[in-house]
Amino acid sequence: MATRLKEKYIAEAVPALQQKFGYKNVMEIPGLSKIIINIGLGDCKENAKMLDNAVAELAQISGQKPMVTKAKKSIANFKVREGMNVGAKVTLRGKRMEEFFDRLVSVALPRVRDFRGVSNKAFDGRGNYALGIKEQLIFPEIDYDKVEKIRGMEMIFVTTAKTDEEAKELLSLLGMPFAQ
Repeated sequence: MATRLKEKYIAEAVPALQQKFGYKNVMEIPGLSKIIINIGLGDCKENAKMLDNAVAELAQISGQKPMVTKAKKSIANFKVREGMNVGAKVTLRGKRMEEFFDRLVSVALPRVRDFRGVSNKAFDGRGNYALGIKEQLIFPEIDYDKVEKIRGMEMIFVTTAKTDEEAKELLSLLGMPFAQ
């Protein structure tokens, strides 16, 4: 069974993109290939329990077990040694990615206070979009009472688009609420 996002992509986004950019081949039409969610946990150097809680919250949000990232080199000013746990990330593809994107756009982002849309300046020049969120509480999976610390996270939406214009058009057709 196809997800809501997949149906929307096939029914609305593909014809609109084909008309706007004049693609001759169906395989040229850009799509969303993966979403990477990352949480920086630099403050969890001493407290392993906080790290476990943050990893559990990321697992709840994404529906997939996160990978704990380690420091590549030592930085004395930040009191970080090589090999220390400094973050957690998860890469979503396929059905999980589609369901997460749908949940983010239709449930989580509208819960942000004073929400006027996401920035349209966060494209990298190759058709990928970065989105930062200040708190994990906007996701309905997170139980407000069990949260120890409010954490932000970064999300990278990797598309097969060649330009930022194509990627922006694709994401807005899929429902990403860009600011005017």
